[in-house]
Amino acid sequence: MALVDFSGIKELIQVRSGKGKDELFKEVLLLILARVIRVDSNIESIEVENVQKAIKELTGDEMSKGDILTAASSEIFETQSLERALGKASRKLDPEDVAIILGCLSDLIRADGSIRYQELEFFDRVATALKASPSEIAGLYEK
Repeated sequence: MALVDFSGIKELIQVRSGKGKDELFKEVLLLILARVIRVDSNIESIEVENVQKAIKELTGDEMSKGDILTAASSEIFETQSLERALGKASRKLDPEDVAIILGCLSDLIRADGSIRYQELEFFDRVATALKASPSEIAGLYEK
């Protein structure tokens, strides 16, 4: 199943989501991981591979490189900012889900061996938008 259409997030932006929490988790995870790989304008193959691996491990879904690159370039936030959309999504996510997403994001930022300012800024924006607590940011929740 392709996650690239972000229908759950679109529904959150437009009205209220009728989608399940698991589907929303998958879409938010893909969206955040795909978008961070292009934050520094330097998409490396190891980053795409790590997104594929994380999506497979956490959701069981297979994602092609093309799907990930499409998600990274998604225009879903033409109507609302990343922060606003994630803020709405955070109301439906468990603290464990938020911790998992932030842990994956942290791992992905470190994947290429170089942490750039833009990546740190993106992480901070995501953590704030998801209303993450310090314990969620530290990854102290386990599922």
